[in-house]
Amino acid sequence: MPIYEYKCPDCGEEFEKLVRGMSDADQVSCPTCNSDNVKRKMSLVAAKGGEACGTCTTGCSSGTT
Repeated sequence: MPIYEYKCPDCGEEFEKLVRGMSDADQVSCPTCNSDNVKRKMSLVAAKGGEACGTCTTGCSSGTT
């Protein structure tokens, strides 16, 4: 279940919402002003790099020791 980021153009509120399905994505309203006129924002994907765990020779960064 993805968490989407939204912005309300009516009041400027930015918020996140856990969306269970595409039908739920169409029924999101602003938690501040209750407007249904919300826009989904483009989310940035972040990934954290890691160091090798010391037990693997491939540098898997599993974190197990």
